[in-house]
Amino acid sequence: MKIICIGRNYAEHIKELHNERPEEPVVFIKPDTALVPKGNPLFLPDFSNDVQYETELVLRINRLGKHIPRERAKHYYDAIGLGIDVTARDLQQKLKAEGLPWEKAKAFDFSAVVSREFIPTKAFGDLRNISFSLRIDGETVQRGNSRDMIWDFDELISHVSRYFTLRTGDLLFTGSPPGVGRLRRDTVLEGFIGNKSMFKIRVK
Repeated sequence: MKIICIGRNYAEHIKELHNERPEEPVVFIKPDTALVPKGNPLFLPDFSNDVQYETELVLRINRLGKHIPRERAKHYYDAIGLGIDVTARDLQQKLKAEGLPWEKAKAFDFSAVVSREFIPTKAFGDLRNISFSLRIDGETVQRGNSRDMIWDFDELISHVSRYFTLRTGDLLFTGSPPGVGRLRRDTVLEGFIGNKSMFKIRVK
Protein backbone atom coordinates (compact mmCIF):
# COMPACT_ATOMS: atom_id res chain seq x y z
CA MET A 1 0.00 0.00 0.00
CA LYS A 2 1.31 3.45 -0.89
CA ILE A 3 0.14 7.00 -0.35
CA ILE A 4 0.33 9.19 -3.45
CA CYS A 5 0.01 12.90 -2.83
CA ILE A 6 -0.72 15.84 -5.11
CA GLY A 7 0.70 19.28 -4.50
CA ARG A 8 -0.42 22.66 -5.85
CA ASN A 9 -3.90 21.61 -6.97
CA TYR A 10 -5.74 24.68 -5.63
CA ALA A 11 -4.90 28.07 -7.09
CA GLU A 12 -5.41 29.98 -3.84
CA HIS A 13 -3.16 27.58 -1.92
CA ILE A 14 -0.44 28.13 -4.54
CA LYS A 15 -0.76 31.88 -3.91
CA GLU A 16 -0.62 31.64 -0.11
CA LEU A 17 2.67 29.73 -0.26
CA HIS A 18 4.05 31.99 -3.02
CA ASN A 19 4.61 29.10 -5.40
CA GLU A 20 4.37 29.02 -9.17
CA ARG A 21 1.38 27.34 -10.80
CA PRO A 22 2.63 24.08 -12.37
CA GLU A 23 1.84 22.89 -15.87
CA GLU A 24 0.97 19.42 -14.57
CA PRO A 25 0.21 17.91 -11.13
CA VAL A 26 3.02 17.89 -8.58
CA VAL A 27 3.32 14.31 -7.32
CA PHE A 28 5.11 12.88 -4.29
CA ILE A 29 4.75 9.71 -2.23
CA LYS A 30 4.52 8.92 1.47
CA PRO A 31 5.35 5.40 2.71
CA ASP A 32 2.85 3.37 4.72
CA THR A 33 4.85 4.27 7.86
CA ALA A 34 3.54 7.83 7.42
CA LEU A 35 0.06 6.74 8.49
CA VAL A 36 -0.96 7.66 12.03
CA PRO A 37 -2.07 4.35 13.58
CA LYS A 38 -5.74 3.99 14.42
CA GLY A 39 -6.54 5.47 17.82
CA ASN A 40 -3.17 7.19 18.23
CA PRO A 41 -2.60 10.93 18.66
CA LEU A 42 -0.64 12.94 16.13
CA PHE A 43 2.89 13.33 17.49
CA LEU A 44 4.82 16.34 16.24
CA PRO A 45 8.42 15.54 15.20
CA ASP A 46 11.39 17.04 17.01
CA PHE A 47 13.17 18.17 13.83
CA SER A 48 10.77 20.96 12.90
CA ASN A 49 9.53 24.15 14.53
CA ASP A 50 6.76 24.71 12.00
CA VAL A 51 4.69 21.57 11.39
CA GLN A 52 1.59 22.46 9.39
CA TYR A 53 -1.75 20.88 8.46
CA GLU A 54 -2.98 20.51 4.89
CA THR A 55 -6.50 19.05 4.79
CA GLU A 56 -7.32 17.03 1.67
CA LEU A 57 -9.90 14.75 0.10
CA VAL A 58 -8.48 11.24 -0.24
CA LEU A 59 -9.43 8.71 -2.93
CA ARG A 60 -9.37 4.99 -2.14
CA ILE A 61 -8.09 2.93 -5.07
CA ASN A 62 -10.16 -0.22 -5.65
CA ARG A 63 -8.45 -2.01 -8.53
CA LEU A 64 -5.13 -2.55 -10.27
CA GLY A 65 -4.40 -0.02 -12.98
CA LYS A 66 -1.66 1.42 -15.19
CA HIS A 67 -1.89 4.02 -18.00
CA ILE A 68 -5.53 4.65 -17.17
CA PRO A 69 -7.37 6.87 -19.68
CA ARG A 70 -9.26 9.78 -18.14
CA GLU A 71 -12.61 8.43 -19.34
CA ARG A 72 -11.97 5.17 -17.46
CA ALA A 73 -10.51 6.68 -14.30
CA LYS A 74 -13.79 6.74 -12.35
CA HIS A 75 -13.71 2.93 -12.21
CA TYR A 76 -10.45 2.90 -10.23
CA TYR A 77 -11.64 4.56 -7.01
CA ASP A 78 -14.77 3.68 -5.09
CA ALA A 79 -14.75 5.87 -1.99
CA ILE A 80 -13.61 9.23 -0.67
CA GLY A 81 -12.14 9.98 2.73
CA LEU A 82 -10.44 12.92 4.37
CA GLY A 83 -6.84 13.31 5.42
CA ILE A 84 -4.15 15.68 6.57
CA ASP A 85 -0.86 15.94 4.73
CA VAL A 86 1.30 16.85 7.74
CA THR A 87 4.18 19.01 6.55
CA ALA A 88 7.38 20.21 8.22
CA ARG A 89 7.18 23.58 6.48
CA ASP A 90 10.49 25.01 7.67
CA LEU A 91 12.33 21.90 6.55
CA GLN A 92 10.46 21.86 3.24
CA GLN A 93 11.46 25.46 2.52
CA LYS A 94 15.08 24.65 3.29
CA LEU A 95 15.05 21.61 0.99
CA LYS A 96 13.34 23.57 -1.80
CA ALA A 97 15.90 26.36 -1.55
CA GLU A 98 18.69 23.80 -1.94
CA GLY A 99 16.97 22.07 -4.85
CA LEU A 100 16.57 18.85 -2.87
CA PRO A 101 13.64 16.38 -2.63
CA TRP A 102 10.89 16.98 -0.06
CA GLU A 103 10.68 13.52 1.52
CA LYS A 104 12.11 14.49 4.90
CA ALA A 105 9.51 17.26 5.17
CA LYS A 106 6.54 15.35 3.77
CA ALA A 107 7.02 11.60 4.22
CA PHE A 108 8.29 11.23 7.77
CA ASP A 109 6.66 8.84 10.26
CA PHE A 110 3.10 9.82 11.21
CA SER A 111 2.83 12.55 8.56
CA ALA A 112 -0.50 11.30 7.19
CA VAL A 113 -3.79 11.45 9.05
CA VAL A 114 -6.50 9.49 7.23
CA SER A 115 -10.15 9.10 8.21
CA ARG A 116 -11.22 5.66 9.41
CA GLU A 117 -14.32 5.86 7.25
CA PHE A 118 -14.54 6.37 3.50
CA ILE A 119 -17.78 7.46 1.84
CA PRO A 120 -18.75 5.51 -1.31
CA THR A 121 -18.51 7.69 -4.42
CA LYS A 122 -22.09 6.76 -5.34
CA ALA A 123 -23.26 8.60 -2.19
CA PHE A 124 -22.16 11.94 -3.68
CA GLY A 125 -24.42 13.74 -6.11
CA ASP A 126 -21.55 15.57 -7.79
CA LEU A 127 -17.88 14.70 -7.30
CA ARG A 128 -17.00 18.20 -8.51
CA ASN A 129 -18.86 19.77 -5.58
CA ILE A 130 -17.63 18.14 -2.36
CA SER A 131 -17.09 20.52 0.54
CA PHE A 132 -14.73 19.73 3.38
CA SER A 133 -13.21 21.49 6.36
CA LEU A 134 -10.94 21.26 9.39
CA ARG A 135 -11.65 22.49 12.89
CA ILE A 136 -9.09 23.00 15.64
CA ASP A 137 -10.57 23.04 19.14
CA GLY A 138 -13.97 23.65 17.57
CA GLU A 139 -12.92 26.57 15.36
CA THR A 140 -12.96 26.15 11.58
CA VAL A 141 -9.49 26.92 10.21
CA GLN A 142 -9.62 25.50 6.69
CA ARG A 143 -12.34 25.02 4.09
CA GLY A 144 -12.25 23.55 0.61
CA ASN A 145 -14.40 22.27 -2.22
CA SER A 146 -13.46 19.86 -4.99
CA ARG A 147 -14.84 22.30 -7.59
CA ASP A 148 -11.79 24.50 -6.96
CA MET A 149 -9.28 21.84 -7.96
CA ILE A 150 -7.08 22.60 -10.95
CA TRP A 151 -7.10 18.90 -11.89
CA ASP A 152 -10.16 16.84 -10.95
CA PHE A 153 -10.14 13.30 -9.56
CA ASP A 154 -10.19 11.56 -12.93
CA GLU A 155 -7.42 13.72 -14.34
CA LEU A 156 -5.27 12.94 -11.30
CA ILE A 157 -5.86 9.19 -11.56
CA SER A 158 -4.95 9.22 -15.25
CA HIS A 159 -1.83 11.32 -14.71
CA VAL A 160 -0.49 9.40 -11.72
CA SER A 161 -1.04 6.02 -13.39
CA ARG A 162 1.36 7.00 -16.18
CA TYR A 163 4.18 6.81 -13.66
CA PHE A 164 3.00 4.46 -10.90
CA THR A 165 0.93 1.29 -11.02
CA LEU A 166 -2.13 1.78 -8.83
CA ARG A 167 -3.05 -1.10 -6.56
CA THR A 168 -6.11 -1.90 -4.50
CA GLY A 169 -5.85 -0.11 -1.16
CA ASP A 170 -3.58 2.70 -2.35
CA LEU A 171 -4.58 6.18 -1.23
CA LEU A 172 -4.48 9.34 -3.33
CA PHE A 173 -4.36 12.68 -1.49
CA THR A 174 -5.80 15.18 -3.96
CA GLY A 175 -4.32 18.49 -2.80
CA SER A 176 -4.91 21.13 -0.17
CA PRO A 177 -7.05 24.27 -0.41
CA PRO A 178 -5.85 27.55 1.15
CA GLY A 179 -5.87 28.04 4.89
CA VAL A 180 -2.96 25.84 5.97
CA GLY A 181 -1.41 26.63 9.31
CA ARG A 182 0.81 25.57 12.19
CA LEU A 183 -0.08 22.63 14.40
CA ARG A 184 0.22 23.07 18.14
CA ARG A 185 0.41 20.48 20.89
CA ASP A 186 -2.61 19.73 23.09
CA THR A 187 -5.13 20.77 20.45
CA VAL A 188 -7.83 18.62 18.85
CA LEU A 189 -8.27 18.37 15.10
CA GLU A 190 -11.63 17.38 13.60
CA GLY A 191 -12.14 16.97 9.87
CA PHE A 192 -15.44 17.09 8.02
CA ILE A 193 -16.82 16.21 4.60
CA GLY A 194 -19.91 18.36 4.41
CA ASN A 195 -21.37 18.12 7.91
CA LYS A 196 -20.08 14.59 8.54
CA SER A 197 -17.22 14.21 11.00
CA MET A 198 -14.52 12.05 9.39
CA PHE A 199 -11.79 12.08 12.02
CA LYS A 200 -10.95 13.55 15.40
CA ILE A 201 -7.39 13.45 16.66
CA ARG A 202 -5.33 15.11 19.38
CA VAL A 203 -1.95 16.68 18.69
CA LYS A 204 0.85 15.72 21.06
